[in-house]
Amino acid sequence: MEKVKAKKHLGQHFLKDESIAKAIADTLSLKGYEEVLEIGPGMGVLTKYLLEKSVTTRVIEIDTESVAYLDANYPKLKDKIISEDFLKYNINQVYENKQFAIIGNFPYNISTQIVFRTLEFRDQIPEFSGMFQKEVAERICEKKGSKAYGILSVLAQAFYDTEYLFTVNENVFIPPPKVKSGVMKMTRKEDYSLPCGEKLFFTVVKTAFQQRRKTLRNSLKTLNLSDNLREDTIFDKRPEQLSVDEFIELTQKIEADGVQS
Repeated sequence: MEKVKAKKHLGQHFLKDESIAKAIADTLSLKGYEEVLEIGPGMGVLTKYLLEKSVTTRVIEIDTESVAYLDANYPKLKDKIISEDFLKYNINQVYENKQFAIIGNFPYNISTQIVFRTLEFRDQIPEFSGMFQKEVAERICEKKGSKAYGILSVLAQAFYDTEYLFTVNENVFIPPPKVKSGVMKMTRKEDYSLPCGEKLFFTVVKTAFQQRRKTLRNSLKTLNLSDNLREDTIFDKRPEQLSVDEFIELTQKIEADGVQS
């Protein structure tokens, strides 16, 4: 079967370097789960290395041409190709509350949405690794005090330990993207429950960073906080000055002030 043509509207850039594909596959520890889901496998350059491992590998792919290629070239994937959009698909149709890891050379146009979707299913996903646009991978792993530190950094790090692993040059893809890529990994924390309301925590983080140049006293006005709470010195800071733990502490203070979500 002829090779699949990359489709711009799907953000496809096919990795052609086998050593990088193997290195990405090897980022998985294979601990705490027996199933792996690869998002956007394309022509299977990463898939072939996952299929060598002692776990059950499934792939989810929206591109029908890629699905046909995988079906024709990877007999081990028989009945393990999910021809759906990961962002809309209910993964429990396959996993039924099982633990599984996520991996992929993610389409750059939806990569942040993939992370947010993963956070929704964090109870089932102990490990997540893959390739992003370099600045997105760095942002996920960034610590407080940086301009790159934002909503994605705080929400991912609230539940996962994040690690930037290595950078990948443009010339190992067909077609080459206009930016460098980065491989990162998220490992779910042993205790990933929050000592505050999760819905409120998400609201506080997102609201704070929507006006990141303002102090929290101004950016969180819409939460209708009491004058007494707004005098707390934490509200003198801007959102990028708060660590994940400080955002949790801030949420606890807002909760104690009577705000629910």
